[in-house]
Amino acid sequence: MDTNKTTQDKEVLSFRLAKEEYAISILKVQEIRGYEEPTVLPSAPACIKGIMNLRGSIVPIVDMRILFNFGEPTYDQFTVVIVLNIKNHIIGMVVDSVSDVVTLLDEQMRPAPDMGTNADGDYITGLGTVGERMLIVLDIDKLMSSEQLGLITNTQKAA
Repeated sequence: MDTNKTTQDKEVLSFRLAKEEYAISILKVQEIRGYEEPTVLPSAPACIKGIMNLRGSIVPIVDMRILFNFGEPTYDQFTVVIVLNIKNHIIGMVVDSVSDVVTLLDEQMRPAPDMGTNADGDYITGLGTVGERMLIVLDIDKLMSSEQLGLITNTQKAA
């Protein structure tokens, strides 16, 4: 086995939103929790469902289905919160379900097509193929730092 090739491999966590399958770097995932109704914050954007207390930390909860305009979300036993750690910020991300951890090889990755999608093209790093599955690979740092969400800014300083 060519050990140089394995350094180009990318482990991702795959998850479902509506009928599509997405993936993010496993290195950004802190934990996966069952969905619990968060505390609602007044005047928050619609995609921010609220906040939850996670072992003493106040964590904003983003519903990805609302963010990507997939219609009115429903919550069931498969709905989960993926807890992310991005630039030392803890953020919860609500998804329909988590599929699995996949290692994407370079040859399994394709650039994202340049066309209108539900997710702004800036956040899509590419498309991964695993057998018959197509994974939309997201740059979760860019998405959570976006102007639309504003959850992470490069100008924030540690207290």
